Amino acid sequence: MKNQRTTHFTGLLVLLCFGFAKAYLVDGEFGGRSRSGNSMTYRYDRMDEVKKECSLVLSSASNLRPADDMVFSLREELSFVNGDWWQESNGAPIMPFDDRDLAINGSLSLGSPSKLVSFWVTDVNKVRRSKKWIGVSGALLMGITSDGLFMEPPYEGSHHFDMWPGHSQLSISFQGVYTESEKNGAERVMCLLGHTVLPSRQPESAEPWPWVEESGYANQPPLVQDDQILLVLRYPRTFTLVNRRIRGSMKSLNLKSNPKFFNEISMSSWLAASANYEFGSEKIVSRACDPYPYKDTLVNGDFDVYRGLDFCNILEKYTKQEALTIVPNWRCNGTDEFCSKLGPFKSDKRIKETDGSFKDVKLVIQDFRCPEVADNPGFRRISSVFRAVPPFDKKFIAAERTGLNNMTLSAEGIWKSSSGQLCMVGCLGLLDSERTACRSRVCLYIPISFSIKQRSIIVGTFSSVDGGAGSYFPLSFEKLVRPAELWDQFTAARPYYKYTKINAAGAVLEKSEPFNFGNIVKKSLLEYPKLEATESFLVSLSLLSEDLTLHIPAVPDSYSSSFLTRTDFQMEIVSLGPLLGRNWSPNVSNTEQENPYQDKAEYTEKQLLLNVSAEIALSGKSFDNFSVLSVEGLYNQHAGKMYLIGCRDVRASWNILYESMDLEAGSDCLIEVMVSYPPTTARWLVNPTARISISSKRNDDDPLYFRPIKLQTFPVVYRGQREDILSRRGVEGSLRILTLSFAIACIVSQIFYIRDNVESVPYISLVMLGVQAVGYSLPLITGAEAIFEKMASESYENPGYDLEKSQAIRVIDYTVKLLVLVAFSFILRLCQKVWRSRIRLLTRAPLEPHRVPNDKRVLLTTLTMHVIGYALVLVVHSLTTSHRPLQTEKFIDSSGKSQTLREWETELQEYMGLIQDFFLLPQVIGNYIWQLRCKPLRKFYYIGITAVRLLPHAYDFVRSPIPNPYFSEEYEFVNPRFDFFSKFGDIAIPVTAAVLAVMVYVQQRWNYEKISQTLTRQSKLLPFGSKVYERLPSMSVEAELTSGVNATAGNEKDDDDAN
Repeated sequence: MKNQRTTHFTGLLVLLCFGFAKAYLVDGEFGGRSRSGNSMTYRYDRMDEVKKECSLVLSSASNLRPADDMVFSLREELSFVNGDWWQESNGAPIMPFDDRDLAINGSLSLGSPSKLVSFWVTDVNKVRRSKKWIGVSGALLMGITSDGLFMEPPYEGSHHFDMWPGHSQLSISFQGVYTESEKNGAERVMCLLGHTVLPSRQPESAEPWPWVEESGYANQPPLVQDDQILLVLRYPRTFTLVNRRIRGSMKSLNLKSNPKFFNEISMSSWLAASANYEFGSEKIVSRACDPYPYKDTLVNGDFDVYRGLDFCNILEKYTKQEALTIVPNWRCNGTDEFCSKLGPFKSDKRIKETDGSFKDVKLVIQDFRCPEVADNPGFRRISSVFRAVPPFDKKFIAAERTGLNNMTLSAEGIWKSSSGQLCMVGCLGLLDSERTACRSRVCLYIPISFSIKQRSIIVGTFSSVDGGAGSYFPLSFEKLVRPAELWDQFTAARPYYKYTKINAAGAVLEKSEPFNFGNIVKKSLLEYPKLEATESFLVSLSLLSEDLTLHIPAVPDSYSSSFLTRTDFQMEIVSLGPLLGRNWSPNVSNTEQENPYQDKAEYTEKQLLLNVSAEIALSGKSFDNFSVLSVEGLYNQHAGKMYLIGCRDVRASWNILYESMDLEAGSDCLIEVMVSYPPTTARWLVNPTARISISSKRNDDDPLYFRPIKLQTFPVVYRGQREDILSRRGVEGSLRILTLSFAIACIVSQIFYIRDNVESVPYISLVMLGVQAVGYSLPLITGAEAIFEKMASESYENPGYDLEKSQAIRVIDYTVKLLVLVAFSFILRLCQKVWRSRIRLLTRAPLEPHRVPNDKRVLLTTLTMHVIGYALVLVVHSLTTSHRPLQTEKFIDSSGKSQTLREWETELQEYMGLIQDFFLLPQVIGNYIWQLRCKPLRKFYYIGITAVRLLPHAYDFVRSPIPNPYFSEEYEFVNPRFDFFSKFGDIAIPVTAAVLAVMVYVQQRWNYEKISQTLTRQSKLLPFGSKVYERLPSMSVEAELTSGVNATAGNEKDDDDAN
């Protein structure tokens, strides 16, 4: 019995959790179970109520056609998603909306929430029917949302109201009748009664839903049952240009005094994609497009037009889920009010605030239909809906909306291959009146020729059919080309690029490249991205385009600005020589196969110059005056430099265009651009970053003038340079193995040295050994973590990415870790020997501990010196970088994770490396305090370890300052990217370390008395108030002072060595 109760409780809990999760599903994840696999039985128990409330609809119904496929066709054709609904603002709204979070984040002021409604026919009853009607059931999902869509039906048979900040939704189930009528040009009508749960409203209150302001409402909002909801949906029987709108009306049958009452709701959508569109509006189309082609001012011989048979496929590919850009009316010379009109669309407040620039106003093409004409393949009838999207509205939501309003233009027209022009007539808004709505003309083209002033793959215009009161200045729209899109059917049309700024770019080259001996030497030693020997010339151009394309962060090239800002620099190569875009096809023509491209040993200067065009994009507030720059010019393969002329689109500033008479098609082309690429060879010696220079040739008082921009990118990695990085890591790993092996040899030699010089062992500084031990232990700790993380992530890595999977690199890495562990062990062994030797001295002279070397004062002195040194370094560093604010450095570690380091943290890490470089400092201090009279350190040990510590600085001095763009932790000692140490530091640090080694040599070479005699005043050498360390007698004398020592001294020595 107990087990049964447990089982029932568990099952109930699962059902409750499942139902709760379903309540919050929207858009596939939030919206309910799909209708597929549905076995629900629908009850038509309210048909008498339906007949009563739908009496007006039934009275005008005509006899239904006896069709066997009506069940399937009604389900598919009468369902719609993401239509619009609206309700009178004064009165009783149907649902609340929580915009508190949106108001806090500023999203509400930028983009208004969308009121969307979707309806699905869930059942068509073959039994409950008559000659004029048939029983149907349906589900409706409506709501107010800022970031969602209603693509999936709710769970059938359930009613929900769900709400969270920025989203409210209500699901209603309906049953009723489907009829057909001859009214309104023949229509199909559904009249249904609904049942749902509504949010509870306070009667006669200024705030109908006060519980919205309370916390926790989203889990348990107060709801009331309501089954007095009437929905009437009217569909056109024939789907045409002026009959494509679905009209809906939903109202409450409750009295106005009832808290469940809400004002009438209107709905708008269009028929689903499965509905057949009938092209029969030739008379309306002829008013706009007769004679064809229409003499459009957009085409004046500036570009060639696509005339192939794949026009519809290309247009649909480039406009599906893609937004087009609205072009400002920069040619308009009328009043501001006239020139600020958004063509045929009705401008709201957000569009008017753009002041005619139409910034961030987009255009989407929806419901695109282009059936083939069997008898005439060069002729197409096309239908679509153009929707204008206001600024800040989400484009992905706008592309899925189906409601018709004053921001939509339903269009139908023709396209002929003889001209390549798509001419359409457009009907604005709800299509209530044919004469007043269809007064716009749409002309659209697909260019196949491009230039610095024509970078659009789709261009078009809206214009008025007549010059009535609703006329407007022709509104242009376009879609900029992306090189990655230039393939498939469009490539078959052989698009090409027209170079028009080559002469001007040549003048920039001559001005920027004066003849000097240094440039000749540089060009002879270094190589830059150039054409390679491949199977065809186009393939070689495509590979070079990939190398010249830049998508990389950049910073100002100098520190003259008051602050250092980072921007994302993008340079997309549009064309290179005769190649437009990329050569994606692996197949080449027969001519290209017969004549593969071969790299030559020598070129003339002219042969090294390639025509190039590109698109430059800069992000950041500092570049608001131009975000996109079209450039064209020359690329010098021998010098790795581009000399370009830039054009920026200034059509948004249409009110000042007439003051600047030297514009070209609304573009400011008085811009010079230079891009310098890093070499592909000798990257260890040259900074592998690109430099960009952008300058205006206008006068300072010109409104279009801007200050020169100089940027330096992050390290550039060319195609196929992973092998270089692996090779470099292999070389550096091999050097690391050699230095570690040499360091181990030095430590081992010191261990053997102290076996024969036992009396000097106590005078080895433990602080010095501790610094070395810490230096070896830190890589062991961090390296172990990296090993485990790497093993855990191996299964998720891309198999093609072999940077971390090279077996040779792994062997080197593990060998380095093994050698570090060995060196650490030997250092610990030295520490053990020194510690034991001091303990033995204390046992032999327990009443004179001051005669035994002690590292307390050494530690305090060393620590004080390093604290003072670190403080001085911080002060100097802050003074030299005072023009920059305190920053944080982000980098990608070897595991691929983003890491953030604050500036003071990076400086502390760098100084820790400096402490290891000055490892002899504690020994120098100890020798001074202890007044050394012996030689505790072997010359091979301290000179060898010093050389090992100085080798990385010599390597950093001769190699590239930023060698590896992938990993920041590659720097073992100093990281020049953090600007803590400079090239001067790579000289000063080795010199200081060498001085410390010389001081140790002098201290051990001459005893304390001899050093004192060479100085004029001995007091300068003696520490004030200190006790002179007097070396204890040798082992033969120690035996006399301590009983039994002689008998055991030899054994202690042997035991110590054995341990």
